[in-house]
Amino acid sequence: MKVLVTGGAGYIGSITAHQLKEQGFDVVIYDSMENGHQQAIKGLDLVVGNTHDDQLLAKTLKDKQINAVVHFAAYIAMGESMKNPYKYFHNNFDGSLQLFKAMIEADVNQLVFSSTAGVYGNPKTLPIKETAEKNPENPYGQSKLMVENILEWFDKAHNFKSITLRYFNAAGASLDGKLGEAHQPETHLIPNVINAVLNNKEFTLFGDDYPTKDGTCIRDYIHVLDLAQAHILALKALQNDHQTDVFNAGTGQGYSNKQVIDMIEQVSGKKVKIKVSPRRSGDANELFADSSKLKKQLNWQPKYSDLKTIIKTAWKWHSAHQ
Repeated sequence: MKVLVTGGAGYIGSITAHQLKEQGFDVVIYDSMENGHQQAIKGLDLVVGNTHDDQLLAKTLKDKQINAVVHFAAYIAMGESMKNPYKYFHNNFDGSLQLFKAMIEADVNQLVFSSTAGVYGNPKTLPIKETAEKNPENPYGQSKLMVENILEWFDKAHNFKSITLRYFNAAGASLDGKLGEAHQPETHLIPNVINAVLNNKEFTLFGDDYPTKDGTCIRDYIHVLDLAQAHILALKALQNDHQTDVFNAGTGQGYSNKQVIDMIEQVSGKKVKIKVSPRRSGDANELFADSSKLKKQLNWQPKYSDLKTIIKTAWKWHSAHQ
C-alpha cells in the first residue's frame, strides 16, 4: 500500500512515516519544508510542496500511485493562531480542502486526519469523551474542527472515508534518540523544561495556584511512538472498510506540570530553575482523555506513554541535539 504523508517531515509526521515503512507500507512524504526537517526523513521519498498546490498534489497522487493519505500538514501554535487567524484558516482549513479535492479527483478515498483535543476547549466533564461538546478556544482548534466537519460531509457526498485522531499532548522521542521534537519556536512544556536545564536557564512556570493537588495544571501526555501506532491502526482499519469515525488519542492518565518537572529532574539528575508567573488566560485546570473507544475498536494499547519513558526518550533526543 502506498501512503502519502503530508507534513511528514515534522515531529509526529516523520516518526509515523518511519513506523509506517517499518511495518511494510510504501511511504511518500509531501512537505513544504517550511517547518520540516530534512534529516528526519532520510531514506524516505520526498515531494516538496504545500497543500495549496493542486496541480502538484494531483501529479503526486497519480505518479506515485497513492492509495491513502495521512494528513499532518498544519500550523500548530495556539498562541500564534490568536494573533494571526488568517494564517491558520488558510493553511489548516483551506489547505485541507484542496488536498481532499485532489484526492477525490484521483479516486483516493482513504484518509487519516491529525486533529487535536483543542476542538473541545475547556471541557465540562472529565475524562473527555469523543461526544463531549466542541468549543474551541482559539483559531487553531477551530480550524481543526472545521476540517472534521468537512470530512463528515465528504463521506456523505463522495464516500470519502476518514479516521480522525484527536491528539492530547504528544511527547517523547524515538527510542534510539534519532527523531524527536524540534519546533521553532517551541511552546510545549517538556522540551522547554529540558532545554532550560541543558542551557542552565530559568524555566517559567505559568501558574502554581490551580485547584489541583500540587497547584499546577494537569495534562494527558501520549508518547509519540504510541501516537504513530494509532495512525497505523487507523490506516489498517480503513483498508478493512472501517467507516468514517473520530477517536481520542490520549492515555487517560493526567500528569501535573510539577510531576513532569520532578521527573525531568529525576531522569537528568539536575535541578530545574523555576520562575513562577501568573496563569495564562485560557489554560484549563485539567485535560485528559477517555481513549477507551480507540482501545476497543482499533485494538490500540499504549506501550511507551508512562511519564518516565516519555521523559527519558525526550532527554536523550534533546541532549544529542543541542
